[in-house]
Amino acid sequence: MATTNELKNGMVLVFDNQLWQVVEFQHVKPGKGPAFVRTKLKNVLSGKTVDRTLNAGVKVETATIDRRDMQYLYNDGTDYVFMDLETYDQLNISPEIVGDAKNYLLENQNVIVATNEGTVLFIELPTSVVLNITYTEPGLQGDRSSAGTKPATLETGYEIQVPLFLNENTKVKVDTRTGEYLGRATD
Repeated sequence: MATTNELKNGMVLVFDNQLWQVVEFQHVKPGKGPAFVRTKLKNVLSGKTVDRTLNAGVKVETATIDRRDMQYLYNDGTDYVFMDLETYDQLNISPEIVGDAKNYLLENQNVIVATNEGTVLFIELPTSVVLNITYTEPGLQGDRSSAGTKPATLETGYEIQVPLFLNENTKVKVDTRTGEYLGRATD
């Protein structure tokens, strides 16, 4: 149990026998009346997002989440296979749970796998990853970084928008939360 004063982004709460992750929260103290906490919660299993207002200081039930460092090994055709870096146990995770993380996963990449009572809830990627551009149209003479963007396919098969001057076999840094190009990777 925790109080609404102890909320943090990423914390997982239990409401109506469902797990909800705190996306953002704001403590509000109006001029009149008691203080309250405005929260945006994301259902861990369905991905649905809701806004919920809680009274300040109220106790909320927190879920026990086990976050383990794991390494992505391969896709066996149906599931994604991860290995626990401490016990070397392998874990198959369905594509539904992996979700958009598949766009940024490379073999032998380390991620954090969050579980609750043995059930895999979600995968946490680093905030940015370095991926290689496998296909993009060639840039034209005179293209500058501020001139616009073009589509580029990454080594995972995911397509992002990159500046016109970038070519194939260029390593780029990509934000895993938004899928945006962050810049060229420095080796």
